[in-house]
Amino acid sequence: MPPSALRDRKRERTRRAILVAAVELFEARGYEETTVADIAAEAEVGTRTFFNYFASKEELLFPESDERVRAAVAAIATRRPGERPVEVLLRALRAAGDNPGERLVDDVSSRVAALRALVSRTVPSVSGRAAHAQLVAQREIAHQLHIAFPHELDEVGAAALVGAVVGAVSGALTVLFQQPQHGIDDGERLHRKIHETTSRVLQPWLAACAPPEPVR
Repeated sequence: MPPSALRDRKRERTRRAILVAAVELFEARGYEETTVADIAAEAEVGTRTFFNYFASKEELLFPESDERVRAAVAAIATRRPGERPVEVLLRALRAAGDNPGERLVDDVSSRVAALRALVSRTVPSVSGRAAHAQLVAQREIAHQLHIAFPHELDEVGAAALVGAVVGAVSGALTVLFQQPQHGIDDGERLHRKIHETTSRVLQPWLAACAPPEPVR
C-alpha cells in the first residue's frame, strides 16, 4: 500500500476515534457538560489534533452534511419507474439521514443523527447551525425533486412538499424533546423513541404511497 493511502487510513481512524469518543461522552454526560479536552482525552489524542479534524465541538454533530445531501440527490436521480414524488422524497430523506428515525448502516452515524436531533432543539448554540444546514438541504432536495417531476411540481410545490414532510417530523421531535424523560442518558432508547415518533408522523404519507389492496 502506498504511503499516501496509509496516511489516509490513519487519518480516517483518528477522525472516527474522535467522533466515537464524542458520541459516547455526549450520551453519558450530556453535550454541554462535555468539553473538547474531555473528547480529546477519551480519544487519546491532543486538543491540537482534535482541531485538525473538527473546527469546533458543534461540528461533531454535523460530520457529514454534504454527504447527506448528495445521498438524497442520488436517491432522487435513481427514482424507480412509477414512483410518485412523495415516495421519492421519503426515500431521499431516508438516504440522507435527515429523518433521524431511520437507522443508518453505520451505528455511529445513527447515534450522531439522534444526538443532532436532540441537541439542536435543546442547545441554543447549536440551533442556528442546525437550522441553516436544514434549510440548505431542503432547498437542494426540493430543487432536485422539481427537476425529477417538472410536470407535477413547480419550484414552489416542491418546496412546499419537502417543507411539509420535514416540518412535520421537526415539529413532532421538538415536542418529544421537551419532555424531561427524553434525555441522552440512553442513546439506544432515545433512538427508538425518535423512530416511533417519526414513523407515526409520516404514516399519512406512507399510507398514501402504499399500493391499493387487490380486489377480491
